[in-house]
Amino acid sequence: MNEKKKIVVIFTGGTISMTVNKQTNAATPSLSSGDIMSLVAHIKDFAEVELIDFSAIPGPHMTPEMMMTLKVLVKKQCERSDISGVIITHGTDNLEETAYLLDLTLGTTKPVVVTGSMRNASELGYDGPSNLASAILTAINEQSQHRGVLVVLNDEVNAAREVTKTHTMSLDTFKSLEFGPLGIVDSNHVLYYRNQTFTPTYINTDTIESDVALIKVASGMDGRVLDFLVAQHVKGIVIEGMGRGNVPPGMMPGIRNAIDAKIPVVLVSRNPLGRIMPSYGYVGGGLDLKNAGVILARNLNGQKARIALMLALAKTSDVEEIRNYFN
Repeated sequence: MNEKKKIVVIFTGGTISMTVNKQTNAATPSLSSGDIMSLVAHIKDFAEVELIDFSAIPGPHMTPEMMMTLKVLVKKQCERSDISGVIITHGTDNLEETAYLLDLTLGTTKPVVVTGSMRNASELGYDGPSNLASAILTAINEQSQHRGVLVVLNDEVNAAREVTKTHTMSLDTFKSLEFGPLGIVDSNHVLYYRNQTFTPTYINTDTIESDVALIKVASGMDGRVLDFLVAQHVKGIVIEGMGRGNVPPGMMPGIRNAIDAKIPVVLVSRNPLGRIMPSYGYVGGGLDLKNAGVILARNLNGQKARIALMLALAKTSDVEEIRNYFN
């Protein structure tokens, strides 16, 4: 029999660690890492598991600075010769942001898998143990190497860059909407169907610039929010524009004000599918925005583009260098 691989599981909290408080009738973190692992049946038959407690917080309490501290810890574990892979349990609300930050900054060939649960341990159908088991099976699979950071829930394996949370409560909430999952976990086996669509970007930094704003565009908006952000000396701005990457004309003075202030402005679409392009030449259209100096972020969503911009700003304040990270 082959020697079992050793996996590190880092617990950060999230719904996977929660039970319902009888006094408030609301879920809060209460389970230890040992409590959760004890519910993953027969996993010792597949892998040797080492547990690390990083935090016991809900997902929304995770900050970019904490993500970077987590990144340093994950990288340290990946550098160990006795470790085959690393798993992180995380709250699902912003799981994709932490996963994408790790994907951009780790630069390891070893499998790194992020997982969590949609139901807490007090609910029928608690999915935490099954998701953790699937994550461990993914981490010990040889084909999981060289794939960047992976997100595993509901027996689907997705790339951190491609996946997003699509539903507030459904067990299959994490979807790679445009391209589908990389693979699945079936009968204790990981089956890969495809490779990632994009070549991963690597940003070598142990620091992050968290003072980056995210704006969602709606009909008739003007530039007052942008002017306020410029006055507050924010370091970067991400705009979720309309459609192919367009904004109402009233926003253009505010955008130009930000660009004149040497603040990088990154544009994505508020639509969940498709990439942005400079297809429209009217005032506020994609071409007008590009000519003004706005950085087009292809088909990243807003929250991931913000993570990428925060990391790029930790390396440089030069807008053209930052533009290269998004190209």
